[in-house]
Amino acid sequence: MVQTIQAKDVTLRELSLNFGLQLTHNQQFFPEWQENLPEITDLQKQQLDRVKEGYFNLLAYPPMLEGVVRMAILDPLLFIGEFYLAPFHVKAEKSVKISTEDEGIIVTGTLDVLILKDTIWVMIIESKQVEFSIEAGLAQILSYMLANPNCEQPSFGMITTGGSFIFLKLVKGDFPQYGLSRLFSMLNPGNDLYTVLSILKGLAQTVTGE
Repeated sequence: MVQTIQAKDVTLRELSLNFGLQLTHNQQFFPEWQENLPEITDLQKQQLDRVKEGYFNLLAYPPMLEGVVRMAILDPLLFIGEFYLAPFHVKAEKSVKISTEDEGIIVTGTLDVLILKDTIWVMIIESKQVEFSIEAGLAQILSYMLANPNCEQPSFGMITTGGSFIFLKLVKGDFPQYGLSRLFSMLNPGNDLYTVLSILKGLAQTVTGE
């Protein structure tokens, strides 16, 4: 009998048991979020400063729902990084499934993510309260990334609540492994959006070969 699990309900333990997914702490596994990051311009920094100001304005009017986070924070970030221009294309709200080889488990669900050029996945977590943790979306985005039919190239992801950001890398290989970046937060001194945009642009260069 085939067991079906909604992707929004899947856990990391289920992905580990049924698909062999493992977290690696090897710092050499995911160097793309730290090394050879492209510079961002002074104009981009000024624009990101305005985005951060907008975020703190939103804090005064909770809850910060998914649609508001996307309009006020994620969309400007992707626009400033030119991810709406060729060679990138953005997909949204696409249903996918993931299954074991014998079809013993099927995980299905509707994506709450944007897909950039089929290899960068961006998840927006609906935040009922500012403290809502991005860990809530980790298993979900990994299940979608595992369903990516491209098995030869690494997949990259970013999860955001609007106030926090984390990057991940998935490599399938003989058994799937994933690694995580550190957490970036709007509450940190300075503006972590500078680094978030730089990492996104670096990942873009990695997947396009530029």
